[in-house]
Amino acid sequence: MFKVISCLVNEHDYKMVIVAGVVCLCASLTAFRLYSRMNGARGLVRGAWLLLTALVAGSGVWATHFLAMLAYDPGFKTGYSPTGTMLSLMIAVLFMAAGFFAATANRDIGNKLAGGLLIGLGIGAMHFTGMSSFVTQGTIVWEAAIIGAAVVLGVIGSTLALIAADNARGFPRQILAGVILTLAVCALHFTAMGAITIVPDATVVVPDQLFSGGVMTLAVATITGLIILGGLGAVLIESATSQSALGRIRTLANAAYEGIVVIQNGVIKDANAAFCDLAGARLEALLGTPFSLDLLAFDDDLGVCTDAERREGRMRPLNGGEAVPVEVFARVMDDGARAETRGLTVLAIRDLRERRSAEEKIRYLAEHDGLTGLPNRNALKARLAAALDRVEASGETLALVCVDLDHFKEANDLHGHVAGDAVLVEAARRLQNSVSAPSFAARLGGDEFVVVQITDQDQPTAAAELAGQLLEALKEGMTFEGQDLAMAASLGVSLYPDDGRTGEALLANADMALYRAKENGRGAYRFFKREMDETIRERRNLARELRQAIIDEDLVVHYQPQARASDGEILGFEALVRWRHPVRGMIPPLDFIPLAEETGLILPLGEWVLRKSCVEAAAWDKPLSIAVNLSPLQLNQPNLAQLVHEILIETGLSPMRLELEVTESALFKDYQRALDNLRRLKALGVRIAMDDFGTGFSSLSTLQSFPFDKIKVDKSFVENIHRDARATVIVKAVLGLGRSLDIPVVAEGVETDEQLQFLRGEDCAEVQGYAIGRPAPADTLGAWTNALPAGLITATLADAPTRARRRSKAA
Repeated sequence: MFKVISCLVNEHDYKMVIVAGVVCLCASLTAFRLYSRMNGARGLVRGAWLLLTALVAGSGVWATHFLAMLAYDPGFKTGYSPTGTMLSLMIAVLFMAAGFFAATANRDIGNKLAGGLLIGLGIGAMHFTGMSSFVTQGTIVWEAAIIGAAVVLGVIGSTLALIAADNARGFPRQILAGVILTLAVCALHFTAMGAITIVPDATVVVPDQLFSGGVMTLAVATITGLIILGGLGAVLIESATSQSALGRIRTLANAAYEGIVVIQNGVIKDANAAFCDLAGARLEALLGTPFSLDLLAFDDDLGVCTDAERREGRMRPLNGGEAVPVEVFARVMDDGARAETRGLTVLAIRDLRERRSAEEKIRYLAEHDGLTGLPNRNALKARLAAALDRVEASGETLALVCVDLDHFKEANDLHGHVAGDAVLVEAARRLQNSVSAPSFAARLGGDEFVVVQITDQDQPTAAAELAGQLLEALKEGMTFEGQDLAMAASLGVSLYPDDGRTGEALLANADMALYRAKENGRGAYRFFKREMDETIRERRNLARELRQAIIDEDLVVHYQPQARASDGEILGFEALVRWRHPVRGMIPPLDFIPLAEETGLILPLGEWVLRKSCVEAAAWDKPLSIAVNLSPLQLNQPNLAQLVHEILIETGLSPMRLELEVTESALFKDYQRALDNLRRLKALGVRIAMDDFGTGFSSLSTLQSFPFDKIKVDKSFVENIHRDARATVIVKAVLGLGRSLDIPVVAEGVETDEQLQFLRGEDCAEVQGYAIGRPAPADTLGAWTNALPAGLITATLADAPTRARRRSKAA
């Protein structure tokens, strides 16, 4: 040790020693900065960074050696062999490449030891190869022990430098590793220099062609400076490129809706703006802080960072804000091959507040009516089942009230759907205000509501009191956009357990009671009675069968002839629908037409009759007219004229042959809309007849408002001709009115010769009834609809009175 110190103190130029140390430190720092880039690269790029690292580290060690040699002054003339000098540089670069490659092969301590061994041996090999190029006036004697110690110091220092550097990602680690490697190089060099003794020998001559000290200084400084500057330039260029790429990546990350956070070994390394917003803190405050369950608590117990496909949890903002429900996707980036990815996990965190809000809204809409906010049919089933379980256990009583708004459809059609919706919302509000928990109201659909009463009071007293309150609440009208809207309701009540032990049974029975309330005049409530069950069930079965009959076309159209009163010539037919039931047989219209009007089936039924009549009439040889009745609901259809037009086009029937019959009472359902529809029909060329004149309002203003093509006297007056003087006078008055207004009058229900002769005498235009012909299917009308000789037709029709007298006598 004394010899080493003595050599350093007495035989070296301190200034050059310091220069050698500074060069070594710069080269070491640059090498470890390049080493950090090599750790983060793969493939050819990794090889390029390895080569550059080896060049900088090897040239730095080599430069340190020769600068230190230039600081050495043994007192003799010295020189340097070019061959040994250049060979030592190559050895240094090769060993450095091998050492740094070994250190990063598997990234464990064994690789660090192997890398340190190679680098230390490389420094030693470079040193002694370089010493072989040293020539002086004497003989160099080496001490093996000191040489071994020098090599050991180099290996230990190189290994410690690699361990301290680890992946060299941080600048502090790079500085620490560079300082340790500098100390290792200097320790090996100056210790090895203490191992030599120069024995003077005058016979040894230093050739002039050898490198002198000045040339060596210039060469070493130039080569080393260029290599170090090249390495630093590469680092700077790569850093600038990386910063630019990082800036673009950060911009993209900040544009992401999800919060993104990079965690390494449980510490936050980076995050985007969305994550900072969720965490309630700035990025600077988050970097370097532990990522703990205080910030993000998962709903499962898998820990903070797992490679789970999807997890949910709650973000707790650091600023004390409300916890945010989040969805977390974790990706473990540690591939075991790169130091910079060791313990690295990336979390993508999606804010679930909007989704939860949307899910809550969807769940609400699934259980509540979108218009009124009341529980819907599905929610009613669940809540009613729960209510039944409750009263079963508690001994309370339960009543179910079905509520139907009276005349809602007419109000909806008259004032529009917006006004109808306002009525429904107001009705729902009043129903809700009429009950208190645990009782509740729900909407079944349309204008139907349900109120479930849960109480500890006796039944049916409590249900009757509630029903009265509901009727009272719903009878007051309301105002919407300046329009007065009438409100009223009919109620049906069923009681648990007397009228049913299940929700379905209670609903069905309350609905039957509601049907009875509406049938008895509306605006009232009725309790379910067992005796009403069969009657209502029968009507409902009939309505269901009628709906299917319309679909299956189990209906038939019969045609009753209409003749000119003066000579009996057939001018056309009236279409009359019949229901041919597969079990009940032929069902008369009086049994199913009112049911169709009540259930709304009159619309598809009326359309079917109209279409069928036009199809069959279009097939007749003679252009006889066809009269079809329109129900009040049909007359108020907004698309009535369009529907008739389409049927005429489809069937090919001339509009002049079609006659549509309406009653005066049908007009007054919605007077203006009905008149508008009649005008549109008239514009198509269709004829309009007022049916059953004398039984309704018999308003002359109606005849004045619309130019009807015909007036039909109701058969209740015609059949009483000569039996009731008042009826006879009425018929005469209507016929006179028709002549005065120039509107043909048709007398219905003509059954006897006396009635026919009277009508001819009063100059009635047309007649219809059994005296002319009974309603019959289309395939039996050939005698009237086929193009037969005129004489035969006249003879056939002229015999009508005789046939009428025979039927009368037979009766």
